[in-house]
Amino acid sequence: MPVTPDQQAEIDELRASPRPTLRAVSEGAEKHLYTAHPVLDHGFVRLIDYMGDDAAICQAARVSYGKGTKSVQNDEGLIRYLMRHWHSTPFEMCEIKLHVKLPVFVARQWIRHRTANVNEYSARYSILDREFYIPQSEQLAAQSTINNQGRGAALTADESARVLEILKGDAAQTYDHYAEMIGEEDANGDPKQGLARELARMNLPANIYTQWYWKVDLHNLFHFLRLRADAHAQYEIRVYADAICNIVADWVPAAYAAFADYRLGGAVLSAKGLACLQRMLKGETVTQETSGMSKGEWREFEGVLKD
Repeated sequence: MPVTPDQQAEIDELRASPRPTLRAVSEGAEKHLYTAHPVLDHGFVRLIDYMGDDAAICQAARVSYGKGTKSVQNDEGLIRYLMRHWHSTPFEMCEIKLHVKLPVFVARQWIRHRTANVNEYSARYSILDREFYIPQSEQLAAQSTINNQGRGAALTADESARVLEILKGDAAQTYDHYAEMIGEEDANGDPKQGLARELARMNLPANIYTQWYWKVDLHNLFHFLRLRADAHAQYEIRVYADAICNIVADWVPAAYAAFADYRLGGAVLSAKGLACLQRMLKGETVTQETSGMSKGEWREFEGVLKD
């Protein structure tokens, strides 16, 4: 299950006890506070805390202490200007803290973003739950023939069934061995030493679930989302990025709209790419051979134009 009964009871208690505050409040973020949004088969993302809102970004950019006479339209225009011109510092004035439950192999990709504060569930101190990510059959695919780190064609029904049986069997067996190694009684109920948890965990597969608290500023969060919410990102981390996008869109709607326009939905062209586009707009036929680009660059350039 994504959320344990104890966690749900804590969520219900926190949401039932609102407190007055003098700090900036985002109504969009408030509706997400503590609520667990399911991701994959056993995972979730939930907002634990946040600081700042769209107005905080504008205040930081203006180095002022209030809204003054600026209109919402002006604030939105300023935020779009900041995003368009890559001014990052004002976005760093907003922060968000998330509680995430995710498979270990997804966590290993996630942790490569080294601009956040992370505190992970300790398998040295606690016993991991018997929860493993088992993908849906439609997510099982062969290795891509053109991308060494991507998926290709979907597996056949028979091959998918075979792979799923292997995944389920391996997960069950490794956890049984894990539980046996850390157990303090043998099969007859007699006491035994049991292996230290920090050692027993080495046998567990990368699809077991872990949890962490992850705190990051908005600028670095946008960088994470630009990479991980992209269509080329691995599905298993992309669905987490999509869930976070939904939270951020409600938390800082003007900033997220600018991000979606200039980063998620936009494209960056090289000098050669821009020159080719200008030649095309003038009616010239441009090919890879006359573009000055490599085959890989040209393929990506065509992808931008076709998308």
